[in-house]
Amino acid sequence: MRTPRIYTDSPLSEGATAALDDNAAQHVGRVLRMQPGQELLLFNGDGNDYPATINESGKKRVEVQVGSPVANTNESPLDIVLGQTLSKGDRMDYAVQKAVEMGVTRIVPLTTERCDVKLKGDREDKRLRHWQSVATSAAEQCGRARVPEILPVMALTDWFDHTSDCDLRLVLHHRTERSLNTLAKPGRVALMIGPEGGLSPDEITAAETAGFLPVALGPRVLRTETAPVAAIALCQWLWGDIGS
Repeated sequence: MRTPRIYTDSPLSEGATAALDDNAAQHVGRVLRMQPGQELLLFNGDGNDYPATINESGKKRVEVQVGSPVANTNESPLDIVLGQTLSKGDRMDYAVQKAVEMGVTRIVPLTTERCDVKLKGDREDKRLRHWQSVATSAAEQCGRARVPEILPVMALTDWFDHTSDCDLRLVLHHRTERSLNTLAKPGRVALMIGPEGGLSPDEITAAETAGFLPVALGPRVLRTETAPVAAIALCQWLWGDIGS
């Protein structure tokens, strides 16, 4: 049986006993029904994996004995910030999940002119917590050492300011002839993905004025949840750790 890999907010140090945070404890004790003596692989975002053995296991409390940390080398050397326009149903979940698997560093939900999803107040908070949970599960599954942060929903002007420290900023746009393989290798890249109906001409012009380069991934028009996966995969192949 494969050793479960679990993210926890709890501090972890070699030789210490640690009580898992509520979410991790519920997953281990209630969902997986693991028992004392069984082994886990824990991580808390510090770049290490921690082998651990369960000392105590219940539906609400799980205590473990922490082993020696092992440096996790699965993080990409390429820093990718994804600006993903909000979409309905499980499309946003899919985009978040696959972006994490592909190695994105940070995800910013965007609201644009043709975006038909409106989030405010408690509804926005609930969705952000849900997407963060999706990101955590994806990081657990794919073996990452860090869980990408899901930031609050931003308007495009705020997104432009937020990515000002990126040395390459790209807006996906199928009506251009520029491709990714014509660009110099960046250290940090921002990817901007439009809604199902595409970004408006004014939004594309605003992005270009802010320093974004329009790029195309090929001759076909991709769905809003497919575009980030394809774009991140190409970025990782060209400048990151896919195929290396």
